[in-house]
Amino acid sequence: MADAAVVVEEAVEVMCKLKQGEDYLGNIVLESGNEGLRCRFAWTARVEEVAASFDAHCKGVTCRGDPELIGDATTVTVVLPTGEELVCDPVCEPVNSSDQVKKKKPTPIYKRLSLLDRFLFVWILLVMVVAIAVGYNVQGVKQHLQVAQIASVSLPIAIGLWVMMFPVLCKVKYEILGSMLMSGQLTQTLIVSLVLNWLIGPALMTALAWAALPDLPGYRAGVILVGIARCIAMVLIWNDLANGDPELCAVLVAVNSVLQIALYLPLALFYVKVLGGQGLHVGVWDVAKSVLLFLGIPLAAGILTRYTIFLIKGKAWFEKRFVPFISPWALIGLLYTIFVMFSIQAHQILSNIGDVFRVSVPLLAYFGIVFFSTVAICRALKMGYPEAVTQSFTASSNNFELAIAVAVGSFGIDSQQALAATIGPLIEVPVLLTLVYVTLYFKKSLFKA
Repeated sequence: MADAAVVVEEAVEVMCKLKQGEDYLGNIVLESGNEGLRCRFAWTARVEEVAASFDAHCKGVTCRGDPELIGDATTVTVVLPTGEELVCDPVCEPVNSSDQVKKKKPTPIYKRLSLLDRFLFVWILLVMVVAIAVGYNVQGVKQHLQVAQIASVSLPIAIGLWVMMFPVLCKVKYEILGSMLMSGQLTQTLIVSLVLNWLIGPALMTALAWAALPDLPGYRAGVILVGIARCIAMVLIWNDLANGDPELCAVLVAVNSVLQIALYLPLALFYVKVLGGQGLHVGVWDVAKSVLLFLGIPLAAGILTRYTIFLIKGKAWFEKRFVPFISPWALIGLLYTIFVMFSIQAHQILSNIGDVFRVSVPLLAYFGIVFFSTVAICRALKMGYPEAVTQSFTASSNNFELAIAVAVGSFGIDSQQALAATIGPLIEVPVLLTLVYVTLYFKKSLFKA
């Protein structure tokens, strides 16, 4: 492979210029034309290509793409129509029309977000307050919202979870997952994820729960149940908002889902019953049923929808028309789920407000410690921004719907354990949303292109 230099413009352009042999590149393009000329951007977990054109004046190749993603690519290469691949060495210097194109000021993060995304923190807090007020003051709300249940979870909450996850799971590029796994690209990533999720996470949450709640065994058990339940739902939302790697996130969610069926019960028995002295009445099928219902159904719907539309309308129509249409559903489903959840638990939350604040201490500590520790680990391992973000949100997020289902099934809907499990998302949602903005803001300083 010949060497080349790449210059990233903040707008959307990448200029790949050969350090040597410019005439050679020009001759190749003149002989075969621009057709087939493309730029290839490679990350740890995926590879993407965009069309390119030869600039005779600069004797280089111009590509267009998302500057944020381009900056995070581990390698950038130019693929000639002949199939030869020219390696690009990022130098990140501005160029103008005479080899020096003016570098544009990057668009502020908040301006790149939609109105719904930009003020999501406000909407979530507002929905929480309204839900608690409605649940506390309107008679019969709790009974109506719990008129039917699925796997010990209110049917309205289950519907919200399905709506929340469906758009994200529709957008995952399942067609490249097999090659990613077969190529061995994810070996290090999976090892890091498994250690963080199934060894460090549960142990850390248990230690924090004992440190903050030594005299409240019921609440302590509920917090531990949250720490053991690895996230398979909302991490998809946080990862999407923070521009993480969606394909890698899908792989980690799938792995955690399978392991959750096998590991949740023994871990719960060990941390809650053996170390915590609390009785626990839950079976393997209870855990499996929750995973199948709250991940399996939206996953199957997402895959079926994606490939049905590919066959009927084509991939371009799916990306340009269908994806923008369904994308807001995820956040709407999130807000709806929060409203239903806190409406049901309003009396419990307000009647035990002191305990709620105490339970929030280990949860706040857990989310902060795990998230920033994972970012530091990923940086030390030289992972790119998308992979590091996915690892961090996967490790720090928890499957609150499973924790609530197990707490309710084992201890009852009005138990301290169930209330502590419900407080989990009360703390997790605003904290992890804040971390989305933090990671986007410090992206360039923490992960230099």
